[in-house]
Amino acid sequence: MAAHTVVDLNEVPITAYPDGGFVVELERFQGPLDLLLHLIREQDIDIFDIPIAQITAQFLAALEGVERLGLDRAGEFLEIAALLVRIKVQMLLPRGSDGEGELEDPRAELVRRLLEYEHFREAAGRLEEAERERARRYARGFVPPRVLPAVAELPLDLTWEDVWTAAFRVEQAPRTVEDHYVAQRAVPVEEKIGLILHALARLARVEFRRLVEPYHDRLHGVVTLLAGLELARQRRLALRQSEPFKPLWLYRRQEDELADAPDADH
Repeated sequence: MAAHTVVDLNEVPITAYPDGGFVVELERFQGPLDLLLHLIREQDIDIFDIPIAQITAQFLAALEGVERLGLDRAGEFLEIAALLVRIKVQMLLPRGSDGEGELEDPRAELVRRLLEYEHFREAAGRLEEAERERARRYARGFVPPRVLPAVAELPLDLTWEDVWTAAFRVEQAPRTVEDHYVAQRAVPVEEKIGLILHALARLARVEFRRLVEPYHDRLHGVVTLLAGLELARQRRLALRQSEPFKPLWLYRRQEDELADAPDADH
């Protein structure tokens, strides 16, 4: 069995980010997967056949003294350590089989995470190398000039016959016939007639504004006015207004009350 890799956590630098998270760097390792992948690659271990007992022991030895960092900072390392211990226990227990009759491998999820991490780490390394190479060649903020493709100038060669032919090929868009729907009146005049007669049965006169104000709707005002005009035509009430744009009053149609009412224009 290979010797354990022991990492001193007392000198671990902690890098804080604006979102409140922490990246724990064990010497040159960036996170627990980086440390675990280093243990596997340095010992030339097949990542698809990890000796879980050996790697777990080495990983736990590397985390000796991790409690000094606190759980908030070392949580990712402790999570991987717990995962390794759980896989080690599952390897000792009887395992079930999948649909094809092969035994399920508890290490499969860990292998997937390691390969995914290695893939992105290599991609990040290539981007960093490209950034260094560009910084060596160009200054910060340099934008290479955009070369416009050369456009050949073609002479316009048309005859009147070509123009007329193209014009006659243009077809007018067919006009669509739109159906016109007339919505049924939502407020019947008969309803407003009853409202006016009911008000005048209690009062000798009523202001038009008081009849329409509770509804806060223009349609009710128009229908109420039509109802008042209809009752005036039937000589069942009188409409009076002292002058244009002044309040409109509806009077009960009784000769004695009309004589007592102040002079006003119809």
